[in-house]
Amino acid sequence: MYISKKWGICLLLTMLATLFFVGIISISYQQVVFSIFVFIGLLIFLFVNKEKRFVISLPLAFLTGFVLFMVANDFVETMNVSKEIEVILNRLFLVFIIIGIALNHHFFNKKVYWYNEKPNWKNPIVLPFHKINTFWFWLIGIVVNVIIYMSFIVQKDVEYLQQLLLFCIAFSLINAVFEEVIWRGILLSALKEHTSTGYAVITTSVGFGLLHLVIGFSISLSLLISVAGVIYALITLKTNSIYPSIIFHIVINIGMVYSGFII
Repeated sequence: MYISKKWGICLLLTMLATLFFVGIISISYQQVVFSIFVFIGLLIFLFVNKEKRFVISLPLAFLTGFVLFMVANDFVETMNVSKEIEVILNRLFLVFIIIGIALNHHFFNKKVYWYNEKPNWKNPIVLPFHKINTFWFWLIGIVVNVIIYMSFIVQKDVEYLQQLLLFCIAFSLINAVFEEVIWRGILLSALKEHTSTGYAVITTSVGFGLLHLVIGFSISLSLLISVAGVIYALITLKTNSIYPSIIFHIVINIGMVYSGFII
């Protein structure tokens, strides 16, 4: 009986994650019919399964906020604004997702927790054949990415870099903070508490990658970005703080802007 119940929960969580990922993809590509089926599926699970109702409500809250995010962006596209302003507004509209998840927590009387703590670097990262200090893992990751992006940045002229300075700062800060609060903050902590650490990391990391579809990235590249999500999640969990991943994310964003991947 216990084994049967365990497998039932695993099946439910797998189906929830699948619907969540399909929902992100279909909403990103504005496939209304697929999106409606996703919402119907999640609503059915919500009313049928009382035990996991809060967990089921999380993708529903996220996708509802995501729909509002898309509507806001469609409205901005009708306005006569520069590409830089359009991208910044796009990132600011991520607040709809944050509000959706936060309101969902409030409805279920759950505390909104997002690892708003001072980093604790004492917990090492244990790899298959090696154990590494989390701080050095974090720092090496940043340095490696700086070196990679510098190979692209040095090809740009100084005037180009100067013109993008304000946009680069605004985009990098807003995008890093909002995305990390969503994925490595509220969602990671909630799923970790109510499911398992592995499920929380995989679901938030793949979802994080797929969300990049909305800014024009391909599915293959978006799934590759999911690897970065795993790294951010690992650092957040080991340090019990979201701030190291935010800094890491800011560095990546700066590299992407100056390398020409954003605009």
